[in-house]
Amino acid sequence: MEPQFASYPFSALGLAIISTLVAGYYLPGVWAIPLFVIGAVVSGAGIHDLAQPLHSVRRNYPIIGRLRWFFEDIRPEIRQYLIEGEYDETPFSRSQRSLVYARSKNESSERAFGTQLDVYENGYEFIGHSSRPAPPADPESFRTLIGGKDCTQPYSASIFNISAMSFGSLSANAIRALNLGAKMGGFAHDTGEGSISPYHREHGGDLIWELGSGYFGCRTADGNFDAAAFAAKAADPQVKMVEIKLSQGAKPGHGGILPASKVTEEISLTRGVPAGEDCVSPARHRAFSTPFEMMQFIAQLRKLSGGKPVGFKLCIGQPWEFMGMVKAMRETGIFPDFIVIDGAEGGTGAAPLEFTDHLGMPMREGLLFVHNTLVGAGVRDHIRLGAAGKIVSAFDIAAAHALGADWVNAGRGFMFALGCIQSLTCNTNRCPVGVATQDPLRERALVVPDKAERVFNFHRNTLHALSEMIAAAGLGHPSQISPHHLSRRVSPTEIRLFSQLHSFLSPGDLLAGGAADAFYSASWRLARMDSFELPGAA
Repeated sequence: MEPQFASYPFSALGLAIISTLVAGYYLPGVWAIPLFVIGAVVSGAGIHDLAQPLHSVRRNYPIIGRLRWFFEDIRPEIRQYLIEGEYDETPFSRSQRSLVYARSKNESSERAFGTQLDVYENGYEFIGHSSRPAPPADPESFRTLIGGKDCTQPYSASIFNISAMSFGSLSANAIRALNLGAKMGGFAHDTGEGSISPYHREHGGDLIWELGSGYFGCRTADGNFDAAAFAAKAADPQVKMVEIKLSQGAKPGHGGILPASKVTEEISLTRGVPAGEDCVSPARHRAFSTPFEMMQFIAQLRKLSGGKPVGFKLCIGQPWEFMGMVKAMRETGIFPDFIVIDGAEGGTGAAPLEFTDHLGMPMREGLLFVHNTLVGAGVRDHIRLGAAGKIVSAFDIAAAHALGADWVNAGRGFMFALGCIQSLTCNTNRCPVGVATQDPLRERALVVPDKAERVFNFHRNTLHALSEMIAAAGLGHPSQISPHHLSRRVSPTEIRLFSQLHSFLSPGDLLAGGAADAFYSASWRLARMDSFELPGAA
């Protein structure tokens, strides 16, 4: 007999013999029945495995071949709890998760016996301290005023806010807890493109209304933008800013479909789509098709909202497309009040593997590119910049500010504060802690008052850590962080300041044609305000 088939006779016949002996000599007759049933089931399973045509492993290794599927199913948990190192990022390391858990529970995040990082490894980063540290500033002062010349209702935003995550992707209790935490801490909660649900409104926390290509919450029956519906919702005092979503880090340039089975009455009412039908988010907007039209749409939304800050979010892709938007800003005199740069490393839900791994620009490069382009075009003072992409610590916030950010957003960091354990099941509706699910039984695991307190604590304690960190560098506010405050090891014997690693344009460089970096000059020449296409492209 071939060795691979030994599992079947040993398991089936062996079990039958043992059950017979046990039943005949040691147990009363009634207990023999379940033993014989077990033997019959195992025998039947083995016969089925030998005959079935779909799985080669089970045809050659009946019964025990099924263990392969079992171990594959529990592999992520085994790795996370038993094998994963402290700093293995998959996608967030145990150290990063532990930091969020500790701060959200008001526990000490101090570490004993020195750093576990290899400070001589390429890529190690640090912030330089001062010989005359400053007194730590009040973290409540860490805010930035968002609103340009045409904005009549500017918003004083915290420099650390909740990134875009929709009701539907997150449970009702998760939305409740995030918004209550934002209310308690005085920071903003981005709705995600799924629109403003009743759960966003329960506790009255500040909202950034994200308007995606589906125009959920303000769409006509055929999926176009509905100006009247938008104006009615944007007038709500709870809505502090409006954010047009061009793309997101997890899957830039990709639309989405919420299957009909998931479009419940709640989702229908929130998004303004028919219940029981597929809910489509197109890959592109219908309200505009050129950079010039996009600026006009921004002006329209600002007027309809009563003068509230209006901006847009994107993951940087083709550089000349963003530069075309900047040319349109200069030509029309219409400037967004803010721009949020989402990094390719972002993503709170699910996306095709190729999009997750190989599409879009990482946050730091995207942020630096946008900052430089605005500076080089002489318009940086008109626009505030936000950044999002794997931000969970005070150093992450400092690094983003060093590259041009005025504030940052976090998605998965706040999910960890809610109790997320990184089970990587967000797209299955089987979230074990009730964060990313619409299953009422799973959702009830998330107790809103407790998790809201943790959201509040995470925000407060992270900004407190930032205050102490920049005070050690002699600074009193994150806006004072510059590229020469941070350093990165680039070889075993060389460390460079961020100001030495990256190119930084001077005001007006792009307009004068004297940009220090040839990449920016070449991309600027390609940019068009009348089209997102390259010159001469079909």
